[in-house]
Amino acid sequence: MELKHLISYATVVRLGSFSRAAEELYIAQPTISLHIRQLEEELGTQLLVRTTKSIEMTEKGREVYECAVSILQLRDRIAEKCSGGERRIIRLCASTIPSAYILPEVLPAYVKNHPETYFTIDQGDSRSVTEKVAEGLTDIGLVGMKPASSDITAEPFYEDSVVIITPVREPFLTMKEQHSATLEKLFEQPVILREKGSGSLKAADTFLANAGYSGSDLHVAARTNDPEAIKNLVVSGLGISMISSKAAEDYSRENRLLVFSFPEISSRRQFYILKRKKTVLPECVRDFVQYLRQFYSKK
Repeated sequence: MELKHLISYATVVRLGSFSRAAEELYIAQPTISLHIRQLEEELGTQLLVRTTKSIEMTEKGREVYECAVSILQLRDRIAEKCSGGERRIIRLCASTIPSAYILPEVLPAYVKNHPETYFTIDQGDSRSVTEKVAEGLTDIGLVGMKPASSDITAEPFYEDSVVIITPVREPFLTMKEQHSATLEKLFEQPVILREKGSGSLKAADTFLANAGYSGSDLHVAARTNDPEAIKNLVVSGLGISMISSKAAEDYSRENRLLVFSFPEISSRRQFYILKRKKTVLPECVRDFVQYLRQFYSKK
């Protein structure tokens, strides 16, 4: 088993895209596909189910991903110990919204001023990120759901809300133009929801409860763990959805989706920086946490 195969596989899973993984690793997309095919052949099992709209891990694929992340983190720790401390390695674990929409805002600006810093980034739902922080498998976690564990501190750093997204078509265009959208009208449509264990699903449930609805009141057309897949399914006309306003910004700006907000019922949602209690973080991690606080306090 070659390390490059694990790197390609872990990067595809983390980014949810073969093309984005190829861009990040600076290799051709067919090479990424070859690495994963060779890994599947060596292990004798299918790791990914690839469709035209999304990439999903099989059960064995999830197990292999967790092992691959651990191996790559160990590689980074070995490199750190042998580098004489010249590189600052920060281990991050983030749930879907922070990894897809917050880190891409923060990391380029941070690395520009700290070129010696190297990040290892793992992605999971809020529950799995919390578990990795508790087990000491990552320096800090970024999640949208406050953990119940008394062994972890959770510091809010970014505030968000839930919005409803729809295709850019009728009857939604008229609702938008005439400011006539109501939840009753919108929820006549099929709905696409997030998976269990995610902070986004919990936020959507709170939104529904505040509006006097529950999941059983809706016609749920699909569930997926990927906000990009949700947005693309909405664009295609499968249904509407409730997602983080942060996640909706890019498609709304590009006029690929319509966004409806209901501030009177949408409770504000916090994103948190998680770390283990009684753990002294390395100076480089503390510096990054401080930068993260300041970055969003200015916004």
